[in-house]
Amino acid sequence: MTTKIWHNPRCSKSRQTLALLEEQGINPEIQLYLENAPTAQDIEQALTLLGKAPRDLMRRGEALYKDLGLDDPALSHADLVAAMMAHPKLIERPVVFHQGKAALGRPPEQVLEIL
Repeated sequence: MTTKIWHNPRCSKSRQTLALLEEQGINPEIQLYLENAPTAQDIEQALTLLGKAPRDLMRRGEALYKDLGLDDPALSHADLVAAMMAHPKLIERPVVFHQGKAALGRPPEQVLEIL
């Protein structure tokens, strides 16, 4: 099964996580998620595998999060997933998928738990 990373090369944690995977002998499929946004199904799968709610996978410190009013408790799960799909900058990174499991690379060493 292919290992995959939702990667942003401008992010130090994302670069460190990718380097850590490569040190482990893993050459993951790299999805530049800002250019090739995950689908709603991809985001739902990530949430399920991570055991997280949508806001737990969102960069709540981003100005865009506030500008879009995403802290509104009336927003549904589907609303938040749609926001991440439309604005992938909101997705916390990096996310690594490996053999039916997923981990958020914050800190990068956290991905070692699924390898």
